[in-house]
Amino acid sequence: MLSRIAESMFWIGRYVERAEDTARILDVQTSLLIEDATLDVDETCHGLLSIMGVEDAPDHVDLSHVLTTLAYDLASPVSIAAAIAAARESARRARETLSVPLWEAINTTYRDILSGQFGARRTPHVFQWVRERAALINGTADATMTRDEGWQFLMLGRCIERADMTSRLVATASVTSGTSDQWTSTLRACGAYEAFLRTYRGLSTERAAAEFLLLDRLFPRSVVFSLNRAEQCLDNLEASGPSGQRAGFQNDAQRLLGRTRAELEYRSLSDVVADLPTEMERLQRTCALATEAITRRFFAGAEALAWHGMEGA
Repeated sequence: MLSRIAESMFWIGRYVERAEDTARILDVQTSLLIEDATLDVDETCHGLLSIMGVEDAPDHVDLSHVLTTLAYDLASPVSIAAAIAAARESARRARETLSVPLWEAINTTYRDILSGQFGARRTPHVFQWVRERAALINGTADATMTRDEGWQFLMLGRCIERADMTSRLVATASVTSGTSDQWTSTLRACGAYEAFLRTYRGLSTERAAAEFLLLDRLFPRSVVFSLNRAEQCLDNLEASGPSGQRAGFQNDAQRLLGRTRAELEYRSLSDVVADLPTEMERLQRTCALATEAITRRFFAGAEALAWHGMEGA
């Protein structure tokens, strides 16, 4: 596959997932700010901007500033609008490999941004709209794409981004865990609440919620599940190459993701949850380094796109 096409498919997966998960994070935080009068709005907004990679925020910020920066502003590199625009640009570059329904799903979502209809939507409806559009794009891809190299790159991007963004949700919850409903809201934002209750038989604790979102091997939005699927995609891509690797891993991205997944699974949960923000920042750095390694390995002449305000993509 041409490196240009492979790179475009990878970033379509990442940008669509980024838009959806940013909407999920904002949905949780805006609901908490509205419902819990004891929260310090300025501190919570600064913490949210920091977790999402915004380092040059003004001294005093409010919810309106957060929504503009992280949702509506097309010029803000960390916004939902910018992620959708970037996904559409990647789709345009890979237009000849996309099915017509998939292209139309991405393009009509982008045109909603340009027309101003997206900016006219307000919370919480705007977040629901983003999640529905992401579900439409992902579902169309699932239903219309051949499971070839293009599909593997799309899934690889989606899974790496999902691991990164789930870690941000967990970090957000841990920073404001003094509120009784924070972890419940975080589970709901991931679509994980009912699955969590069934798994833990209705016993809801902060430790159990963190364990489920980080380590559950069966829930598709957990960090371990996402890392494992990303490893499988890389393994499939290497196996489809001219010669299979029988010993060890020559692919640096496989090594990085596999080591991080193993450390999460085999370390004591108490050690992991003792300092969740630091552990989640470490996971985000791994996703950034893995993206750089994937870029070097598969995307000839390209440079890894960056999470603005973070150390990598």
